[in-house]
Amino acid sequence: MPPSSDLSLRDAPESLPEDERAAIAARIVEIRQALPETVRLVGVTKTKSAAHVRAAYEAGLRDFGENRLQEALDKQAQLQDLQGVNWHFLGQLQSNKVRKAVQQFDWIHSIDSLKLAQRVDRIAAELKRSPQVCLQVKLRPDPNKAGWSAQELLSQLPQLARYNQLRISGVMVIPPFGIESAETLRIFGEASILADKIRNEAKRQVWSNMSMDQLSMGMSGDYQLAVQAGSTIVRLGRTIFGMRG
Repeated sequence: MPPSSDLSLRDAPESLPEDERAAIAARIVEIRQALPETVRLVGVTKTKSAAHVRAAYEAGLRDFGENRLQEALDKQAQLQDLQGVNWHFLGQLQSNKVRKAVQQFDWIHSIDSLKLAQRVDRIAAELKRSPQVCLQVKLRPDPNKAGWSAQELLSQLPQLARYNQLRISGVMVIPPFGIESAETLRIFGEASILADKIRNEAKRQVWSNMSMDQLSMGMSGDYQLAVQAGSTIVRLGRTIFGMRG
């Protein structure tokens, strides 16, 4: 999606050194060879430059994720010449930034409350846009993360079904930091089961705005486990771009 015209066009970013571009391209090839064809690879470019995005684009990547809105807008303004890019918003979305997020992003993975869903739906209707969204769930206590518990989300599905401007495509989960692999895998499995429950209920109730066929789970440290549990979208930063600067 091209950025909106109110962003000033900036000079194209400088290219990365050839060896760094080649390393990014090689990592993308290696990751894609290991991923099932059904899994979408999102390159997370938080703290990385527009030149990093361009290098990954030249290597064939078309999905890019950002956690911070202003950082994303700055990069988008430098990359307006790139065609066919899908921008994914991954970070916590503040209510006063919803309008820009809806304008500039194709996907919003971090819808973490009924109040936020309602606001995104209202603004999307004003802007005549229908973003794809994922519902962020928190399946274990974690003071650093927002999101629904499984029971909270199931109980609020009828309200979410009213927000027809949203294409509710699936769930997103981020396990607590530092837990063991076995527990991470259990969390991913529970998220998959929850998405199945919601999908079946949406079919039974004929809720047309809920497809629930996407599982946004898995980052650089745990994406193999996420794929094992059925993830359809993995969000990789350092695995593609190297350590953050």
